[in-house]
Formats: sequence, C-alpha cells, structure tokens
Amino acid sequence: MPIDVRLEEILDERGLTLTELSDAVGITVANLSILKTGKARAIRFTTLDAICEALDCRPGDLLDYRP
Repeated sequence: MPIDVRLEEILDERGLTLTELSDAVGITVANLSILKTGKARAIRFTTLDAICEALDCRPGDLLDYRP
C-alpha cells in the first residue's frame, strides 16, 4: 500500500510507548499496533484526531504517501 504510517517514529521522537498512547487516546493497544504496523485498512477521523491531539502533531506527520 502506498500509504506509510509513521506512528512508531513519532512515538520514538516523543519518548512514548504504545501503551501510554493507548491510555491517552482511549484506543486499545491492539488497534494501535495494527495501525503502527501498517496493517490497518482504514482509520476513523475521530481516531486520527485523538492521536494527533495526544501527540501534538498533524495527520500529515503520521501518514505519508509513497507513489
């Protein structure tokens, strides 16, 4: 898929774990892990909004398009 999810890189930059992000946004670690590994087929805007708010970033920081 030409969409890369940069969640792992952003978590590393901020010194956060997936568990800490899960607690902050109210999304299970399993669902965040699916997103982090690029196996997610879709993401809700509310989920994207919650992650961006918790990580103080923009959607373009999390998602990258690779033709």
